[in-house]
Amino acid sequence: MMGGEGGLRSFHTRKEFDEARCENLIRRFHFHTGDINVDSFRKLRERVAALDEKFGAQGNVLFYFAMAPRFFGPLCNALYEAGFQEGPGWRRIIVEKPFGTDLESARALNVDILKHWHENQIYRIDHYLGKETVQNLLAFRFSNGMFEPLWNRSHVDNIQFNVCEMVDVQGRGGYYDHSGVLRDMIQNHMFQMLAYLCMEPPASFEADSIRNEKAKLLQSVRIYTPDEVAINAVRGQYGPHHNGGGEVEKPGYRQEKDVDPKSSTETFAALKLLIDNWRWQGVPIYLRSGKALWKRSTEIVVTFKKAPEQIFRGTAVDELEPNRLVFHIQPYQGIELKFQAKVPGPTVELQNVDMKFSYGDAFKASRYTGYEVMVYACTRGDATLFSRGDLVEAAWKVAQPILDYWSANPVGSEFPNYMRGTWGPPTASDLIERDGRSWFEVVTPDVLERLPLFKGAEPLLLNSVIMALRPTTAAPGETVISIDDAANQMYLIARGEAQIIDRAGKVMETLHDGDFFGEVGLLLCTARTATVRAKTQCDFFVLEKDEFSRILREHPQFAETLRKFANERYDIAVSCEELMSPS
Repeated sequence: MMGGEGGLRSFHTRKEFDEARCENLIRRFHFHTGDINVDSFRKLRERVAALDEKFGAQGNVLFYFAMAPRFFGPLCNALYEAGFQEGPGWRRIIVEKPFGTDLESARALNVDILKHWHENQIYRIDHYLGKETVQNLLAFRFSNGMFEPLWNRSHVDNIQFNVCEMVDVQGRGGYYDHSGVLRDMIQNHMFQMLAYLCMEPPASFEADSIRNEKAKLLQSVRIYTPDEVAINAVRGQYGPHHNGGGEVEKPGYRQEKDVDPKSSTETFAALKLLIDNWRWQGVPIYLRSGKALWKRSTEIVVTFKKAPEQIFRGTAVDELEPNRLVFHIQPYQGIELKFQAKVPGPTVELQNVDMKFSYGDAFKASRYTGYEVMVYACTRGDATLFSRGDLVEAAWKVAQPILDYWSANPVGSEFPNYMRGTWGPPTASDLIERDGRSWFEVVTPDVLERLPLFKGAEPLLLNSVIMALRPTTAAPGETVISIDDAANQMYLIARGEAQIIDRAGKVMETLHDGDFFGEVGLLLCTARTATVRAKTQCDFFVLEKDEFSRILREHPQFAETLRKFANERYDIAVSCEELMSPS
């Protein structure tokens, strides 16, 4: 069964499935049942000794604790009392997360586990750190001389970590309602990635050398007071999604199975962190994660400071865009550098371009799953990718004041505050916009192809549009464009409903996910002929007039698509030549 449907075959990542090796592995599986007590574990030790003699394991034993944290201490005690610490070979323990539910419980777990076992025998696993792109953060930083000199407060403006999940709690409401995204995702996965990205260069790639630097980094993250938490942390909870008829299509979090109908548990969180050391002093680190969002992706965006703009005065360049380095962690795995280049022609005009590295395109080797990498590393005694006790405590020290503040200030009727499938609550945008910045939404071709306007579009067009898009949001009832305003943008609705309203205030049409508006004013160079107002929370992609015109000129097929839409929707006859005219 393990090699068949639903077993190992379902989860393997190799290009071909090796039946012989699979069967050889399965023949070595043995099962033994028992309780968490000394007698049961003594019988287990006898069974392990017999298998060791048969297969020549040289006394090496790896224990994997895939149980609730409250069992970790009793398990360690039972193993010790049963004599598993004795004999030849190594003994190692893998401990699954969550490692504690707060700072106090994490410290208590450390005490329980280390009562009979040494730190170098304990491997606290975080499967995120087994992903190739996470490991590549270290290789990228310390093997490429061109970036490390820029990796500091003098050159980096801000760093953004995004972990977006399209899925909801998937029937795990009972667990999640006692956890929330801060515990489930940010305190462990995201803080670990933060440590890799921002730590000082280690003396070597030895495990303790790297983990020492990770600990120093996490210990440098500012611990907030309650007043600082109120300013630098926001939370959200997803609400239901309604269909066009106003009926609930998918439930909100409070309607999920085993969830308290008045739950204050956050399914979304956004934080601004500060690292108080020489390298990063004053550079804001923005973290954002949530469930039931608009896409599934994990990425890190390093935004560098802008170049001086004065040199371009007198040219067609009004403003320079900052350079960005994007680490794609999942589902796409790669690295992307975004910069600006001159548009071919007699005048100085700039266009956003990018250089991409994709693991799938660059390497033929099969990818490994995170858990596969971590278990293999443990068998080799390589603790580089695992958390040490002081690392766990340092991460909890950062998270604890936030948890305490949220616990002392329940949200009540403020939740839910974002709709399924959106970018999250508007308060997350407010958090970063107070600093004069905005979230950099990483758009991938598959996201753009969900919109009817770009379905089946060629990759070059998709990439050109992606580089030009600017995200924006609107709250319910907010006016997006007003009648008679100058036409400077085209809007694409990523999620939400917007109403087109005439001069008399009558709703002429309601637009939904995937629709777009504002293109007529750009096409005909006229003022707005209607007002557009958000009916629900809306997330938009915006194409500015200059970028819109450039894409039309460079991609005739896009001009043809727009011409057809204009004809069908507004009975406007316009030729492709007119659309692509620079005027």
